[in-house]
Amino acid sequence: MKAPRRFQRSQARNSATPPGLQRSADSIVGMRLNKYLAHSGVASRRQCGDMVKEGKIKVNGETETNPAYQVKEGDEISYKGKVVSPDEQFVYVLLNKPKNVITTTSDEHDRTTVMDLLDEPALKNFRLFPVGRLDRMTTGLLLITNDGDTAKRLTHPSHEVSKIYHATLDRPFSKMDMAKMEIGYELEDGPMSVDWVRYAKEGDPLTVALQIHIGRNRIVRRAFEHLGYTVEKLDRVYLAGLTKKDLPRGFYRYLSEEEVRMIRHFS
Repeated sequence: MKAPRRFQRSQARNSATPPGLQRSADSIVGMRLNKYLAHSGVASRRQCGDMVKEGKIKVNGETETNPAYQVKEGDEISYKGKVVSPDEQFVYVLLNKPKNVITTTSDEHDRTTVMDLLDEPALKNFRLFPVGRLDRMTTGLLLITNDGDTAKRLTHPSHEVSKIYHATLDRPFSKMDMAKMEIGYELEDGPMSVDWVRYAKEGDPLTVALQIHIGRNRIVRRAFEHLGYTVEKLDRVYLAGLTKKDLPRGFYRYLSEEEVRMIRHFS
């Protein structure tokens, strides 16, 4: 069994229907079948495409093997004998993730996941998933939603979404190494570059603030390891225009209408 969690929960208002954005019925008509299935929470878009090709999906009772099939009004799509459909409402949750929490929708080892922290019953009615990931020991901002298109925009490298981290190191970060990081260098999986880097607090060379738009796995930790440092604490304090203001560690809130418009039109 999972150990009792000591995280304080939502500051959001408790209601039968969380605030969000209604999905237009027209947005489903003409949608590719693999995308429709992904938005219905069946699997990733690529996995859904494979399922269609393997004959596992039926449209109006007939097997459909073309992932590019365009969904028509009134179509009934089923998987394993169960009719599936996308959520009628998009929900956007901003979590200030604590450490020792896994960024996934479920965990086979029964460890605490970010989804376990969303304790409002109304949220259980939506197929929510985290946008990108923070490793287990990293804290800070994480967006959780059921809006696949917005999630794709926020994570695709071409959109260069900005993120700011505060990294606490095992020893003082030298000015020379700061200059190296500003110039950039090669890691084993490609170049590492920052928009800017500086001490997070004046007079404290142990804590470094940096802004990046790279989203590769453990990129910040590896960037410091390349220079001979160990990151003892890592906190994401800014994500695509969203900040941690008035959001304590372990709490979550819903995005405002203005914030939803901002991230949906992020480019």
